[in-house]
Amino acid sequence: MIQTNQTSTPEAAFINVRKSFLHNNEKIPVLKGITGEVKTGEILTIIGPSGSGKSTLLSLCNLLITPDEGEVRIRGKEVRAWNIQELRRRVGIAFQSAPMLSGTALENLQLPAKLQGRELDDPEKYMEYVGLPKNLLNRKAKELSGGQRQRLSLARTLVNEPGILLLDEVTSALDSISAHEVEELIVRINRERHTTILWVTHDLAQAERVGEDTWLLIDGKLIEKAPTREFFTSPKTTEAQHFLEMKRGTK
Repeated sequence: MIQTNQTSTPEAAFINVRKSFLHNNEKIPVLKGITGEVKTGEILTIIGPSGSGKSTLLSLCNLLITPDEGEVRIRGKEVRAWNIQELRRRVGIAFQSAPMLSGTALENLQLPAKLQGRELDDPEKYMEYVGLPKNLLNRKAKELSGGQRQRLSLARTLVNEPGILLLDEVTSALDSISAHEVEELIVRINRERHTTILWVTHDLAQAERVGEDTWLLIDGKLIEKAPTREFFTSPKTTEAQHFLEMKRGTK
């Protein structure tokens, strides 16, 4: 793990970020003044009820959407000041559904390099890294299992060698064995490549296992942020206490 000090520039920072969406001609606030920093090389787990703004927060980091107010900074530079191609090479994203283009696994894997006008050297290396056999390269990507597609999605993201990886519920649609394998792969990516990871998960046990810091979002507000172990053992706010009690009570 890369060691950082408190004076170093955070890998990602949110400064009073607000975002609303139009619904039936009404402006619905989704993020309500989010402020926080993500240290270089850490895994930040982001939890909270459905509709609390977690996915929106991720989408701001590589300009899938833009904030209405406030700033989102990547390595100290506001996202709108980045060249968008450079930003999306720096900040990769993987989704729950692991969307695949029509075509082979190889064609999907080659896409990031092709968008940069270059050839992908040694695609087998990426397959091996994520634990996929190279004979799958010529298979139709949409014929792969859910776990295989999620691994291929991560391999495709790694082609750009991102410094930040945004993960949106990437294991929630997988069976328990595949979810565990993908989780282990992501933790290995963090350890070996020192990739900073912002990981949205509804699975509290997963958040507790993998997170170094944890943020709780409720109704568009950052209710609590703390080292993960501290958050789960001694939450400071009443809202966090109630959230954990409610989630644990449903087990």
